[in-house]
Amino acid sequence: MNINIIAVGKIKEQYYREACEEYQKRLSVYHTVKVVEVKDEKAPEKLSHKQEIQVVETEGEKLLKHLKNNQYVIALAIEGKPLNSTAFSMKIEEIALSGKSDISFVIGGSLGLSEKVLAKADLTLSFSDMTFPHQLMRVILLEQIYRAAKIKNNEPYHK
Repeated sequence: MNINIIAVGKIKEQYYREACEEYQKRLSVYHTVKVVEVKDEKAPEKLSHKQEIQVVETEGEKLLKHLKNNQYVIALAIEGKPLNSTAFSMKIEEIALSGKSDISFVIGGSLGLSEKVLAKADLTLSFSDMTFPHQLMRVILLEQIYRAAKIKNNEPYHK
């Protein structure tokens, strides 16, 4: 299974980069993992609603360029469907058994994902009702994909 993580912005904090690298290394036993970062739009602290929409749409167009028709697309959004770790593992297995060999997870910027990106998604997934920084969300996502692989293979880690 090929796992693609398509995210807005670079991870600036060293500790987040190290955590991502560690989970990518662990995941390499189970999946091929590719991370694509698209440039986030510069936005002042206070934006009008119209400016916010423009930022989200511009970032969305950048994200859409990396999504292919043969991929199963999972958009991470607070309004998405919540899954526990076991159900998430089963969902990845279900996707693999359906004949899809590529899953693309999409992480938006600080203002979220555009309607066009959400419409392209096969699944909109929520990790919590809480809001997380998008840099931290990448660490959480990689950890959960790793946990899902351990669950699928009945290997110790998941408790």
